[in-house]
Amino acid sequence: MQPSLLSLTSPSALPNFFLNPTKYPFPIQTEFPKTSSRPFSLTIQCPALSVAIDASPATSKILSKPSAAEVCRTIMELSSTGTLSAISLQDGWPLGIGARFVVDAHGTPALCLNEPGKLFVPAGSSSFNVQLQQSGSRTRQCTLLGNLEKPEDGLLLKKLCTRWEKKFGEEVDEGLLYVIKVDRILQLEDFKEDTVWITSLDYLNAEPDPLRNCAEKIVYEMDTKHTEDVLRVCHVYLDTQFQVTDAKLIWLDRLGFDLYLYSLEGTFTARVPFPREVSDEKGVKSSLNSMFHLAWEVEKGYVVPDFERVKLVKKISR
Repeated sequence: MQPSLLSLTSPSALPNFFLNPTKYPFPIQTEFPKTSSRPFSLTIQCPALSVAIDASPATSKILSKPSAAEVCRTIMELSSTGTLSAISLQDGWPLGIGARFVVDAHGTPALCLNEPGKLFVPAGSSSFNVQLQQSGSRTRQCTLLGNLEKPEDGLLLKKLCTRWEKKFGEEVDEGLLYVIKVDRILQLEDFKEDTVWITSLDYLNAEPDPLRNCAEKIVYEMDTKHTEDVLRVCHVYLDTQFQVTDAKLIWLDRLGFDLYLYSLEGTFTARVPFPREVSDEKGVKSSLNSMFHLAWEVEKGYVVPDFERVKLVKKISR
């Protein structure tokens, strides 16, 4: 008897091990979207059954992570404080002060400062360092270099005041707002990591990640309620060459998620791309669900993965 193709659009037609193989954080997705690259197909054979699943990781032809400019835009959107540094008016030494800020539609930061001309050299060069801690394990940061200026556009000032009130729940005096005209940006993935320089044009043209407002919540849920699923994904999707004893999600974005892997060999960082790009919370949960499902199937021996597993980024010191 020839195997027949079972449509995944009919949950009632699925065998028992497909309907409830394990506890999932979200309802099982019964339609798995295709990537734009070579589709990945898994086949489960029985006398009258053949099921096709597409949950393979993205290939090298697809972007696996956001650009450094996108990362900086996301950091600036999610953060609310930073350190402004400039040359001191009093003795010529570099001076840094903390400041709250908002950003406009292009990522330009607007700081609330009380007469900065009394502290810094007027119209001098300045830098603004902003840090974003992720999952209590990684601190991404970016430093914007440019000139501190008083905005002259009245419409822009009103928009900045509206953003300030929305973010901090209070009104701000227009006379205390200053913007940094960005010249270039230095991006750092974490402490002791290599730096990346970004042009102002790339920064202004980049978009913040669409998952930025829900990423922390989903990461926390995965790390507290679904540790077994996360570890299972590591075993299936990653080529570790060693036994992973524990794994922790650090952050996720529209293209995939970052992990710390723990073993007797040390601590490693890894990047796992999603099967497809996602744009909202529903999409990322759907992708995670399908990846958890595939990893469970592989672990139980129901299917054999037909894709190249992701290589580790590098070993880190902790």
